[in-house]
Amino acid sequence: MQYRISHTTKYSYAEPASVCHNLVHLAPANFPRQAVHEYRLTVQPSPPTIVNRRDYFNNRVDYFSVTEPHDGLTIVATSRVDVSPPPPIEENPPWEQIAAQFRPGTPRILSVLQFAFKSRHIPMLDPLQQYAKISFTKNRPIFDAARELTKRIRTDFKYDSSATTIQTPVAEAFANRHGVCQDFAHVAIGCLRSLGLPARYVSGYLRTLPPPGKPRLVGADASHAWFSVYCGDKTGWVDLDPTNDMLCSTDHVTNAWGRDFEDVTPIQGVVVGGGAHMMSVSVDVEPLEEMATQSQSQS
Repeated sequence: MQYRISHTTKYSYAEPASVCHNLVHLAPANFPRQAVHEYRLTVQPSPPTIVNRRDYFNNRVDYFSVTEPHDGLTIVATSRVDVSPPPPIEENPPWEQIAAQFRPGTPRILSVLQFAFKSRHIPMLDPLQQYAKISFTKNRPIFDAARELTKRIRTDFKYDSSATTIQTPVAEAFANRHGVCQDFAHVAIGCLRSLGLPARYVSGYLRTLPPPGKPRLVGADASHAWFSVYCGDKTGWVDLDPTNDMLCSTDHVTNAWGRDFEDVTPIQGVVVGGGAHMMSVSVDVEPLEEMATQSQSQS
């Protein structure tokens, strides 16, 4: 499935700001089942330069500064991406077998091991472990258990954009059973890590237009988040979306992954001056194949 993506963020300030520095994770990722054909970042007021690099997790990061007085800032990221379905599950071992590979003192590759520990926003919590154990019963295949955990979060938690902020602790979101995709991903990751299983936070997008006859997915009008669980060397990382109770496939476009939300925040920065400010975000994920088909049928 090929998509054209537009992500627009607008800031307006009550007073002129003298300078701002920004770091953004808005570029879609290139990996075996996702190919990025175009990516462009535009900023108004236009900065002298925009530079990019790879962060610790190999995500693309763009950096820019605006050093002239300005009363607002507009950041637009546009891209064209091909997304393929995930490969079949080649190996589905008991979850204890995977967890045993990441016990202290066991030699494992750092790229996976680093996701088995607590992070700043996802501590090890006993309530999360107890919640996870309902699905992760003795000798249960890891994918089956993770898939059930995904379903339970979708059933037990209510999507409520007013219930939490980006600073809400995972313990609070879990106790109240309310939140957004970020909270649900953090809860799932906390459950998995509490059992010794590597899990990472994934940010990206959902298709804006659902297929004919299908309901609109929750979170499709903004950046979305889900989680990946490591299912062994043959199967690797498997992405699951607890907000929509689904295995991630061609409806999901991946931007970046890290330990938690803070590693892959879409836009981070500081601004000097400006007073009170407001922010608005608009995201469009348009499937190009369907747009072409509709255009042909109308001609």
